[in-house]
This record gives sequence, C-alpha cells and structure tokens, in this order.
Amino acid sequence: MSELSVQLYSVRDAFAADPAETLRRLAALGFTQVEPYGVVENVEALRAGLPANGLTAPTAHARLIGADQAAVFAAAAELGIGLVIDPLVKPEQWQDPAGIAATADALNAAAKVAAEHGVSVGYHNHWWELQARIDGRSAFEVFADQLDPAVGLEVDTYWATAGGEDAPALLRRLGDRVRAIHVKDGGLATDASGQVPAGQGRVPVAEVLAAAPDALRVVEFDAYDGDLFEAIAASHAFLTGAGR
Repeated sequence: MSELSVQLYSVRDAFAADPAETLRRLAALGFTQVEPYGVVENVEALRAGLPANGLTAPTAHARLIGADQAAVFAAAAELGIGLVIDPLVKPEQWQDPAGIAATADALNAAAKVAAEHGVSVGYHNHWWELQARIDGRSAFEVFADQLDPAVGLEVDTYWATAGGEDAPALLRRLGDRVRAIHVKDGGLATDASGQVPAGQGRVPVAEVLAAAPDALRVVEFDAYDGDLFEAIAASHAFLTGAGR
C-alpha cells in the first residue's frame, strides 16, 4: 500500500489558528505525511511542526505560474518537499490548444528552476480540465502529452469524476506520470458541497486506488458539513482497513 498523506488545506481554518496543534492532531490519527499549501507563507510553522510530530511532506501545493518560483522551491527544499504542485489554472485557460500549450510551457519552464533546488514540479486538476474537450480528448490529457517528463501529475479523482471522466481509466492511461492522487468522495457537486469520507460517496475509490497503485494517496476535503478531523479519521480508517 502506498502510504497515506493528508492535504492541510482540508483543515485550513484549524491550521491557520494553531498550526502546531493541527499537525499534532493529524499525527494522532495515524498520518505520517501531510501535503502543505502556501509553502512560503507557512514555512516557519512547518519547519517546527513537521519534525516535532514525526511528519514529512513529500508533496505540497503552491502557486507557481506567475509566482516567485525561486522562493517557493527554496522553501520546499528546506522542508524536504520533493514535489511542488501548482493547484489551479483557471478554466478559461483550458478551452483551446493555445491556452493549454501556454500552461504546459510555463510548468516545463518551472521544472527547470525547480531542478536547481533539487525539487520537482507537478499539476493538480479540478473538474474543468476534464470537462473541456479538444478533438474528443480531455484538455487535461492534451496538456499531459505536452509536459516535460520531469513534470508530474496529481490527479484529483473526485474532480476528475465530477468532470465526467472515468477516473480509474484516466489513471491507467496516464500511467506513471501520476505521482499522487487526491482521495476524496461525495456526491460530485462542483461547488464542493456534500463531500463525505472515502468510500461513502459516488467516487469509485477502490477502483481508483487499484488503477494507481504506486501513487501517493492524499486524503482531502474541500469542505465538509461536520467535524473535519472525524471525517479525515474515517477516510484514514477506510483506506487502511481495506488493506490498500
């Protein structure tokens, strides 16, 4: 089983209020890895809080296109983060081949800067990259074909499903370009409402995991109508109890 991680954005309010306690609570749930966001902004809290709680951060989210990339990658390298993932490029950039190519070119260029710091670059999808079609293919796959092999993908399997894609089939097509997956579940609303612990919604979680056996599994919630730590614990229990 690929080890589990958890996206800190899931508990962003708690983390903003008390990062040390938030990291302690996640470690107490059984996590040994987390996926931070805002690497530069949160570097001090992470520098202290990760080792204090026996946590590592193999991946992180940070805006790369149009950002001070050297600062992001320097902070990532300091924290031991190997893969820095741009979390979002707006929907209008995925509607035509020129927009897709521009995004691929920007991340390919970022990968060269990252390599100077011993770090890699990735991209994380929402639903719109799968919903947009170019000659019958999703914009996301058209994009993936234009990436330097050094650029990885983090497939958000909830958003891919919400975008109308068969997520397990997508993962199989993308193969080892998928370095990590976001594992989340729910009713597939694109406003993030109705998200539930893994295994309780409409995402075919078992099939998703089988389709990307070597990818890091990152538990995430964009929103949850209840106690987020309880929901994260339920996802952890499902993923580990299922023997995956």
